[in-house]
Amino acid sequence: MLLETIFSTRRNIRLSAMLRDFSIQSLFMGVLVAFVGFASSFAVVLHGITGVGASEAQAASGLMALSISMGICAVIVSAVTRLPVSIAWSTPGAALLASSGAVEGGFNAAVGAFLVCGLLIVIAGLWKPLGRIVSAIPAALANAMLAGVLLSLCFAPVKAVAFNPFFGLPIVLAWAVVGSVNRLYAVPAALVAFVLVVGFGVDMPDGALAGLSAALVPKPEVVSPAFSASALVSIAIPLFIVTMASQNIPGIAVLKVNDYHPDPGPLFAATGLFSLLSAPFGGHAVNLAAITAAMCAGSDSHPDRTRRYWSAIIAGFAYVVFGLLAGAVTTFVSLAPSVLIEAVAGLALIGAFSSSAVAAFTEAETREAAAITFLVTASGVGFAGVSGAFWGLAAGGLILALARFAKRRT
Repeated sequence: MLLETIFSTRRNIRLSAMLRDFSIQSLFMGVLVAFVGFASSFAVVLHGITGVGASEAQAASGLMALSISMGICAVIVSAVTRLPVSIAWSTPGAALLASSGAVEGGFNAAVGAFLVCGLLIVIAGLWKPLGRIVSAIPAALANAMLAGVLLSLCFAPVKAVAFNPFFGLPIVLAWAVVGSVNRLYAVPAALVAFVLVVGFGVDMPDGALAGLSAALVPKPEVVSPAFSASALVSIAIPLFIVTMASQNIPGIAVLKVNDYHPDPGPLFAATGLFSLLSAPFGGHAVNLAAITAAMCAGSDSHPDRTRRYWSAIIAGFAYVVFGLLAGAVTTFVSLAPSVLIEAVAGLALIGAFSSSAVAAFTEAETREAAAITFLVTASGVGFAGVSGAFWGLAAGGLILALARFAKRRT
């Protein structure tokens, strides 16, 4: 009885201390973080999930599962650590899915690969040797693979304008004009333009509004996983590498830049666990955020760095709300030609493409290997049922190993 009273008192003290740390500034920043995180990349996620064979209902379920999972993960991790740990879905991973295409076994096999990826992330967090192996992958090759994956997706805005200038140009111009003033709002502006184009320019089929109303009710879809060697090599392993190299590791770096020094292992394991929870509903991967992490961890969140964790908590709650609306979002998107939402996704990925391309070709020593990785990946050509992303990384790794071997011999 005494121990129960002590533990209850400690919980109450901790909760009251957390409530004292809450601020209106962190509230606004948290809502902004969630809006930017969701609006700037949900199109990429939908494109990626449908790219590996998901139906519209399964894509909506996956989007909902990811948003809710990363929201709950952000709330729990930030509350426990009292650090501004921002969580996101794997946008580069979704781009990888879009370029991979459907695998043998369809979306069921893709979900099996999502589960394997989540398990690998948990293991990387708990078992340090695997984490070290991922960290040992040359950054130039990982960035070259990502740039190769993103290249074809970044063509989408141009294709949208060619498809219909009256539809495509407003989206691109909104992105360009607003981005010239504030880059943070460029993609949300493109999204607003997309909504206006669909609302005023696209002929709505009969019953469209009724369909949108019905979609407001969350409808999770459970997908039975299937496991295949081709899905493992084409999706699970590249998705794991891209998520770790492009999201989790940079996410830790952003926290360290802002003078937060968490143990990376438990954070990786937590994101892997929530990836596992979202996978049966069609979600591909949850990970540490990088861009929105800078928003939560920066001084705009709160002058007192010990109180900034509330912005990540608020963002988590907002992500849950957005996730519950995923069905309506997906239904509305389906009313427009697919090239228009692909254009929004492409605009959202231009920054990631440019930064990964620059990072891939910075060092002269690894430039040739990075070029091979980029070209093989960007070709989109798969072999033996395995996507180009894996073969690009393998080819670049082979070229780099041969170059280093020859250098040692001379």
